[in-house]
This record gives sequence, C-alpha cells and structure tokens, in this order.
Amino acid sequence: MKILVTGGAGYIGSHTCVELLNDNYDVVVLDNLSNSSEESLVRVKNITGKSLEFCKADLLSKKQIAAVFSENKIDAVIHFAGLKAVGESVSIPLRYFQNNITGTLNLLAVMNDFNVKNIVFSSSATVYGDPASLPIKEDFPLSVTNPYGRTKLMIEEIMKDLYHSDKNWNIALLRYFNPVGAHKTGEIGEDPSGIPNNLVPYISKVAVGCLPRLSVFGNDYDTPDGTGVRDFIHVVDLALGHIKTLPKLFSNPGLVIYNLGTGFGYSVLEMIKEFEEVSRRKIPYKIFGRRPGDVASCWADPSKAKKELGWEAKKTLTDMCRDTWNWQKKNPDGYQ
Repeated sequence: MKILVTGGAGYIGSHTCVELLNDNYDVVVLDNLSNSSEESLVRVKNITGKSLEFCKADLLSKKQIAAVFSENKIDAVIHFAGLKAVGESVSIPLRYFQNNITGTLNLLAVMNDFNVKNIVFSSSATVYGDPASLPIKEDFPLSVTNPYGRTKLMIEEIMKDLYHSDKNWNIALLRYFNPVGAHKTGEIGEDPSGIPNNLVPYISKVAVGCLPRLSVFGNDYDTPDGTGVRDFIHVVDLALGHIKTLPKLFSNPGLVIYNLGTGFGYSVLEMIKEFEEVSRRKIPYKIFGRRPGDVASCWADPSKAKKELGWEAKKTLTDMCRDTWNWQKKNPDGYQ
C-alpha cells in the first residue's frame, strides 16, 4: 500500500511518516517546505531505517499534484498540508482561505482524476467553536471562532458534499485536539519558524533560552486557575491514530468522523508547572489579555475512536513534556 502524505515534512506529518514506515506502508511525501524542513524527512529515514519518496510540490498547483500521482500508484492520501496558526489567521484570513481551501480543492480534483478516492483529513477541534458542554462528542454542533477553524470546517463540508455526490469516496475526518511532544529519540519534533504560535513549543523555547519569557493570553476564563484548558495529546499517539484509521478507510466505510484526544484537560499554568518539573528550568511568564478566537476550555470524548478504531491515547502529560524537552535540548535551533 502506497500512502501519499501531504505536508509530510511538517510536525504531525513527519511523526506519521515514521509510524507508516514502521507499519510497512510505502510513503510518498508532498510538501512545499513553506513552514517545514526536508531535514525532518532525512531524520525519519534515520529513525526507521527505511526510505520514502519526497516530492517538493505545492497544492496550489494542480499540475504539480498531478505529476506526483502520475509517477506513483497512490492507494490513499493523508492530508496534513495547510497553514495552522489561529492568531495569524485572524490577521491574514485571505491567505488562509487561499492556501488551505484552494489547495484541498486542487488535491481532491486530482485524486478524482486518478480515481484515488481514499483520504484521511487532518481536521481540528476548532470546528466545535466554543462548546456548550464538555467533553466534546463528534455529533456536537459545529461552529468556529477564527478563520483557521473556518477553513477546517469548510473543508469538512466540501468533503461531505463530495461523498454525497459519489459514494465511492472513503473519507475520514480526524478532529485533533492539541498535539504536543516529540519522538522519543529527540530526532524529530515541532520546529515553528519565528515566535511559536502554540503553547508548548513556546514554553520549550523559553526553557532552552531562545526566548526570554512566555506570554499567557488570558487569566480570567471560567476555569480552575483562570487560564485556558486544553486537551493536549502526544504527537506519537496522534500519528498512531492515523495508522489505526487506514484499515477502517480500506474497509469502504463511506464518511467517518473521529475525535483524537485524551479526554482530559490541562490548563496553561498546569502545563508550565509540569514542564518546569521535567526540565528543571524556571519558565518566566507574563499575563496578557485574551486572544481573539480562543475559547476557555476544550477537551474530547475520544470513546468513538476507541470503539471503532481500537485506538486510544496512552502517553501522559509527563511524557509530552519530557519528549518535548528532549527534542528542544538536542535541537535548540530546530532543524537549522
């Protein structure tokens, strides 16, 4: 089985490539390297002792996508490629719509041309908006609070319409909660360019001395300590969720939706405290006002994925912080 991984040089993509290769899939990566590094794929090969094919291509070019499909007999696609920063999406929404939605439309059109109709889509818990109750189940009402989330929700709707138009498609929408951590070797991890947009890489950059302090946005939420609460999931657990989804996809299930989370919520301050204990470093921080688009609390009910895919998150908050710190210590400047 040959799997095309769009955005495979990125954070979640590279970890998923490791698990695909470990599970004896053939892997083709399509990535434009706009916010990732080819070095991650070199390290994927080192970790697994196996090779993969890399195609530098952009989803905004149907011609480049078609070339990848012409040269490879693809059985399924795992679609990660996309811009992903909530705050940035609020300030430059048009770029997010152009990149994420147009890129996906091009990908689906080429897949259709080549009669490849199996896809796992990297969606997000942001499609639940500000949930009325917790934990969040897959059948909850959908809404969004920022343009990044809107691109994910719009792509979900596009894929639902596509399936309804042609029942030969098999589509898995995986709604991630908050991926953190790194591979236990410390060889691959999250490598944001510039100031990190996400909490844990920001904490680790402060811990390693690359940034002076952490910015905490909001301490007046209706949560136990006033800071935002999130369902943090180890990136390796998340990657394994994709491996568990592929057999389901090949069983012709139609369109299926799964939450990938732990079912537990941790606050920003709890994450800081755990990271300080693991790294034995003090994490200075300053409280700022809430960011537009953020919600107070968000965690999953992942029971459907456990029941139907046989998947559940197994790594602890300590594992997440320890593996992040191991990656950051070994790679203070990321892949550079």
